[in-house]
Amino acid sequence: MSKLHIKKGDQVQVIAGDSKGQTGKVLKVEVSKQRAIVEGVNLCKKATKPNAQNPQGGIVEKEAPIHISNLMLIDPKSGKPSKVGRKTDAKGKLVRFAKKSGEEIK
Repeated sequence: MSKLHIKKGDQVQVIAGDSKGQTGKVLKVEVSKQRAIVEGVNLCKKATKPNAQNPQGGIVEKEAPIHISNLMLIDPKSGKPSKVGRKTDAKGKLVRFAKKSGEEIK
């Protein structure tokens, strides 16, 4: 299985689909399905029965997974979307960097 260009905690922008142009933080990455859940993006409504967390029940909005190919990492230096590259640092460890600015992604 190939490595993904996005990890949990990254700031990303949606580049395709209904949520195009929206930005948010990655909450979860499903590697096997190549999908990610982004905070505040691709919201769907779900009907729930009353329970301990939600005693009223009713309709709850939650984030739905979005395909990795529709997401682009935001450059930490410029704040604009950028492609991701990989290189080895001085210690021989593989690190990600933004191709637009050359800034290392933490």
